[in-house]
Amino acid sequence: MTTPVNKYDLGDSVRLQSVFTVDGEARNPTDVTLQIKNPAGTVALYNTGDLQNPSTGTYYRDVTLDDTGVWDYRFYGTGTVIAADEGKLVVRRSEF
Repeated sequence: MTTPVNKYDLGDSVRLQSVFTVDGEARNPTDVTLQIKNPAGTVALYNTGDLQNPSTGTYYRDVTLDDTGVWDYRFYGTGTVIAADEGKLVVRRSEF
């Protein structure tokens, strides 16, 4: 089974989010990193201090999609919770 890829329009703002758990219970890793690769292949790197942490185990960053094509992203936690989560999204071309 393949994971569906969400599609967005150029200029949309999206919330990239991950929830870290241990044995089904939300936990904060010691450090969290988010990597975002835009369609041009440029990778932006965000660390714990650059991310929102509204509740235990939940981390997110709002991103404006300023290029058409496939975007890839990866959250990973280290220290007290070692886990990773990856995703992909597509930004459609605009006729305008």
